[in-house]
Amino acid sequence: MDFPNQTILVDFMLSSLSTHHFTQLFLFIIFLLVYLFSFVCNLSMICLIWEVPRLHAPMYFFLSHLSLIDLCYSSTIIPKMLSDFLSEKKCISFYSCATQMFFFATFATAECFMVTSMAYDRYMAICQPLVYHISMNTRFCWWLVTGVYISSLVASLVHTITVFHFPLCGSNIINHFYCDIPPLLKLACRYTQIRKFVVFFLSVVMGIVSLVVILSSYIYIISTIIRMKSQGRSKAFSTCTSHLAVVVLFYTTVFCVYFRPSLGLDLGDIDKLFSIFYTVVSPLLNPLIYSFKNMEVKRALNHFLGLKEKLNF
Repeated sequence: MDFPNQTILVDFMLSSLSTHHFTQLFLFIIFLLVYLFSFVCNLSMICLIWEVPRLHAPMYFFLSHLSLIDLCYSSTIIPKMLSDFLSEKKCISFYSCATQMFFFATFATAECFMVTSMAYDRYMAICQPLVYHISMNTRFCWWLVTGVYISSLVASLVHTITVFHFPLCGSNIINHFYCDIPPLLKLACRYTQIRKFVVFFLSVVMGIVSLVVILSSYIYIISTIIRMKSQGRSKAFSTCTSHLAVVVLFYTTVFCVYFRPSLGLDLGDIDKLFSIFYTVVSPLLNPLIYSFKNMEVKRALNHFLGLKEKLNF
């Protein structure tokens, strides 16, 4: 189906990861298991942080919201993808596509800002320990998290309105398994430079600027850790390595999905593989990284499970 040279309200056709029936059934089972495991892991992380008093600190407060964001934005994409594996026509309406893109962009942007907030928290804890508890008080943390969500909603709304304001022409087939900015912009028939600017602006503001803040924070953090005694140094590193792993995981996929296409490096179906890592694998790995890398989380988890066993006994 082709569009005329103007925007009309029609159904979009989403592309599948495979056209083979048995492969789709196999992918359905795999992604369903991954999604359920990811959902349980992130929900467990949220409950653990809120239930265990020793985790009532700014670092874990932000981590609980990171888990909430991961839970939400994977839930924005994966259920629709699972249903498409079992259906012949992988359709999505104009308004449903806009809604999906809005919420996914919101949660993806929120994750970008949240990991930046976590880097600032680590900077204050390690580089400014004397004023840390005064500066990173409960009220300020809530204001910071509220700002993350509000700014993400506003940025996502602007991008959604901008993308769906473009006149559409040509095919109504989206070469992706969900409604995202780069594949949708390829359906626009005009404003080529503006299309590139939208994607580039998204990458710069929500990617590079935040990454610069994170890198700047860790330059100060590392320089401070080097001057510490060995005991304090190992503890400081243990609280930072998990966050650094999450940052590397997040920004690697962000670069592959958004920034690389803005440079004209379009790899076609390989983009779908990057998106799978971004939408499916990353939300699963984040709580696991903190569970295995962070000693406080491991102790709290062991204490929580031990407490539950005693209660059940």
